[in-house]
Amino acid sequence: MYFGKKIAVVMPAYNAAQTLRQTYNEVREQGIVDEIILVDDRSHDDTVAIARSLEGVRVHVHERNTGYGGNQKTCYRLALETGADIVIMLHPDYQYTPKLIPAMASIIANGLHPCVLGSRILGGYSLKGGMPVWKYIANRFLTLAENVLLGEKLSEYHTGYRAFSREILETLDWGKNSDDFVFDNEMLAQIFWHGFTIAEVSCPTKYFPEASSINFRRSLKYGFGCLAIGLKFRLAKMGLLRSELFSSTPRRGAISSG
Repeated sequence: MYFGKKIAVVMPAYNAAQTLRQTYNEVREQGIVDEIILVDDRSHDDTVAIARSLEGVRVHVHERNTGYGGNQKTCYRLALETGADIVIMLHPDYQYTPKLIPAMASIIANGLHPCVLGSRILGGYSLKGGMPVWKYIANRFLTLAENVLLGEKLSEYHTGYRAFSREILETLDWGKNSDDFVFDNEMLAQIFWHGFTIAEVSCPTKYFPEASSINFRRSLKYGFGCLAIGLKFRLAKMGLLRSELFSSTPRRGAISSG
């Protein structure tokens, strides 16, 4: 519990055996996490066996590989079922440090912002942490384009370290989103569509062979998908396009197109 809020950490896992225990230990060290939920997307290593050996971890194993977005859908559904007030998505590959969990939870618990992102760009940690130069350049280009299309000012849209309030997860129709990596960007666009605000905290990041990553071909597909989402958002705000992503009515207080 933190300020009376139940905290759940969800881990979408795929072949994370080498780093899972280290990630788990550091999550526990933070002292505020009530639930740890790991959803395995048909790993080929010992991820499930290790997860089941860790005290207090709820383990859910998919019968088939559903993709990164499909994995997150299960994570958020299970977290809501436990009664979590704040849900923090953390990759079990130890690319992002669990030491930011209290800071991210505090921002939401104190009512400052309902969503918090761990940014690799703020503080210049991306290249220092080993992010490939081509990925950094792509990140900066996509972020600039998305900020223009969505009318926002995030430092990056592509981090895998995210915290959400229960209200956001109950408001967004994320069940209709992609099962692939572009799910992350669809959620951020939907958050802005409903007028929620997003905070960012500077996050040190590590890149090493065990850390999850996608290859150039899938990165290219992801990049075009992100641009398509931004364009759909802008056209939907202007009333020129009907999109399933933004079909629900924005919540009261949501900002109209700018």
